[in-house]
Amino acid sequence: MDLKETIRSIKDYPEEGVTFRDITTLLKEGDAFKQCIDELIALAEKKEIDKIVGIEARGFLIGAPMAYAMGKGFVPVRKPGKLPSETVATHYDLEYGSDSVEMHIDGIDKGERVLIVDDLLATGGTGKAAVELCKEVGAEVVGCLFLIELDGLNGRDDIGVEVESLLHFPA
Repeated sequence: MDLKETIRSIKDYPEEGVTFRDITTLLKEGDAFKQCIDELIALAEKKEIDKIVGIEARGFLIGAPMAYAMGKGFVPVRKPGKLPSETVATHYDLEYGSDSVEMHIDGIDKGERVLIVDDLLATGGTGKAAVELCKEVGAEVVGCLFLIELDGLNGRDDIGVEVESLLHFPA
């Protein structure tokens, strides 16, 4: 099936001029969700990895089932104050604002090879922040994998690692 047809586009959300790509319409369809995870796993299996790092919140919905199916560990990157143990943190810019993310300092062992997964690549700020966190704890980041990439925003340009995206939409 064409997974792009399962993505709902919402104009002027969260602000005027932005078209939000809503993956909940893909997630609610079992066959589409399974195909999505299977296709992302096929891309991920080209790399030798120890763990998958998922970015809050929709990156959890993709990364956790990938890690489970591949028999790999899963490490969440979360908004500040959500993780109970010692963390590392970084600040980043978004397409329409700024934010911070954190990761447990012991989530990744030094030298482990990780793949960062999220639902959407826009300007690349969140992906770049996750790469920085992983490198700060000594991980080797083998790449970033996104379900959707918004073409024309050049988000992949500043992430600093190989980027792959399953679906492409205009920005």
